[in-house]
Amino acid sequence: MSLSNQENEILGRVNDVLALLAKGQFIKAMTDYLADDVQLFEGNNPPKVGKDFCIAEEEKLLSTVVEFGGYNVISGPAVKDDTTFYEVVMEFKTNDGVSHRFEQAVRSQWKDGKIINERYYHA
Repeated sequence: MSLSNQENEILGRVNDVLALLAKGQFIKAMTDYLADDVQLFEGNNPPKVGKDFCIAEEEKLLSTVVEFGGYNVISGPAVKDDTTFYEVVMEFKTNDGVSHRFEQAVRSQWKDGKIINERYYHA
């Protein structure tokens, strides 16, 4: 089954995002690819709404990170219509000495080249 032009374009964009995240460039990925009115969900928690708010929250988290262990895609990305999926392992250490390892499935909905809705499912 071949991808539509829209799906190919979205797949290119999600691969760009993943390349930035792999280098730890979270703020650049968010600045470049989040829609102004984005909604980001951590599991079943209420959404973080708005690009500026989401970036501010990410900056707070990143200010505690002392060691970045990687953002490694282990499955995907896959695209169907306006939605992408991938599975990733993210590792980092914070200034309180705690090492974090998040295994996530990430679902993103795209519109006009930007992420408008994203949910992180954690294991």
